[in-house]
This record gives sequence, C-alpha cells and structure tokens, in this order.
Amino acid sequence: MKIVVLDAQTITKGDVSLEPLSHFGEVVTYNLTKFEEISERVKDADAVICNKTLLNKESLKGADNLKYIGLFATGYNNIDIDYCSEKGITVCNAGSYSTNAVAQHTFALILEHYSNVGRYNEFCHNGGWQTAETFSPFVFPLNEVADKTIGIVGFGAIGQAVAKIALAFNMKVLAYNRSNKAFEGVEFVTLDTLLENSDIVTVHCPLNADSNEMFNKNTFSKMKKGAFFVNTARGGVMNESDLIDALNSEQLSGAAVDVLSIEPMNKDSQLPHTKNLLISPHIAWAPIETRERLIHIVCDNIDCFAKGKPKNVVNK
Repeated sequence: MKIVVLDAQTITKGDVSLEPLSHFGEVVTYNLTKFEEISERVKDADAVICNKTLLNKESLKGADNLKYIGLFATGYNNIDIDYCSEKGITVCNAGSYSTNAVAQHTFALILEHYSNVGRYNEFCHNGGWQTAETFSPFVFPLNEVADKTIGIVGFGAIGQAVAKIALAFNMKVLAYNRSNKAFEGVEFVTLDTLLENSDIVTVHCPLNADSNEMFNKNTFSKMKKGAFFVNTARGGVMNESDLIDALNSEQLSGAAVDVLSIEPMNKDSQLPHTKNLLISPHIAWAPIETRERLIHIVCDNIDCFAKGKPKNVVNK
C-alpha cells in the first residue's frame, strides 16, 4: 500500500512519530500541501491520510488507485463524502481521541475567566505585588464557579466529560442535545431555556447544516446578561461579528474561543481587539498524549481496512 500523508505538520513537530504508518507500506510524507498540489501528490496513492486538507472531486482527479482516506480528526467536513462514496473510496475518521483534552481545555478557559490567573501572573511579574499596599491586592475580579449554571450544547463524549468536571465543581448543569439523553446530575432542556438560565454556555456539537452559525445575534441576545460563552467545537457554529458585538455591548461578560471559521486567524480579524475575549489557536485537542493516541487510532483504522473490516467509516 502506498500511503500519502498530506499535512503532517498539523499533527507533529517531531515530538510525535509517524513511523507506525510504515508498517502498512510505503509512506510519503508532506508537511503541508496546497490545494493546487494535491492531485499531483495523490495520483499514485492507495491511501491518503490528512487532517484539514480539502479532498474533493477536483483535488482527487486522477487518483485512480485511491481506495482509502484516513483522517487525523473527528470532523470530516473537508472531505467530499458523496464523491468518495461514488468512487468507492472508504473514508474513516478518528473519534474520541481528544475527549479529555478538549474538556480539560474548556475548563482551563472557564477558570481563566473567573480566576484571572494569567492576568495576576503578569501583574506579579511586572512588579505589581512588590509595590502593593496589601498582601492580597484585589486587582482583577475573582469569582467562584461553584453554584453557577453551565449550559452544555451538544452532549456527546466531550459534552459528557465537561459535565463530569462541572459537577465536581458543584455547578448546576443544563444540557441541550438533538437526541434524547440521560445523565445523572444533568437536566436536559430546550436550547432557549438553556440560554436564558446559564451563566456559562459551552458548545460541543459538530458543525453541520443545523449548527452552522447557531450562535448569532439572536442567540446571544437570549443569553443571560453577563453570561460567558465558550467555543471549543468548530468556528462555524458561531457568527464572529455577532460575538464581537455581544462582547462590546457587554451582553456577554466574556467569551473564549479555540476555533474560528478561518484558520489560521485572518490578519485583519477584529477578534484580538475585542474586549473580554480569550483566544487560543485551536489547540484544545493537541496535548502530546492526545496526538499519540490519535496516531494509534489512525493506524488501527488502516489495519482494519487492510483486513477487510473497516471501522470508523463515515461514508457507509
């Protein structure tokens, strides 16, 4: 099997090995691949592995040997699933590898908002504590998360992991999910009820036609005045301009985003200039343990496909 990896740099900077892929055949690795380079690079491939590289009718033209696409990701909106199905190309994603990492990062953002650890650290490093009049200078706001209500939109594996952490902090947990769920300690409600009653709203649903820009001017206006919004899911589930307006108008007390609709961030983006906004560069999923687990899942997917028993198939 000839395996072509199109965007290895999105998975490793050398700290995680891709060597296990070589057990399945010849591996050709590219750090990154521009759209116009894809068709040439995959024309002789039996399998293609990628993260966010766009694979569609145009970029896959001439890839007559291609029978398998493996994703270094759970999401697969960069793959033309209908075209792959038409051509008999099996597409497999890697699910559940980042559940704990994303839940951890979600709470890192929430705790930063309420505890201001980063700002207090900067204050101390800049000599603020040395010149303070008291032993505990109350420079930035501090709030407990205990007894606050967190609303979780999307209650898959990550949403459930976030709920467990929230319950450990003695928070009240509301959840909204398209299908019926049950989870001890969690109250399932309509989206409007969640928005109206949550001090924190955190999103953990996939990006699809139903969730595209579901957080917009109308949605933010329904949220409790002074609520905190967190998006570690997909950038497309929110309208960025409407988020900026909600922050600048103080409808929201703050927000934290790990994902944007265009990544890397546009150079002319207004997000860095928006008050009370925490931004991390799509790294919630990226601890080294998580990426090592991801490589294992991707290899296991290839192994199952090679044995005629593919799993994690998204175009069944």
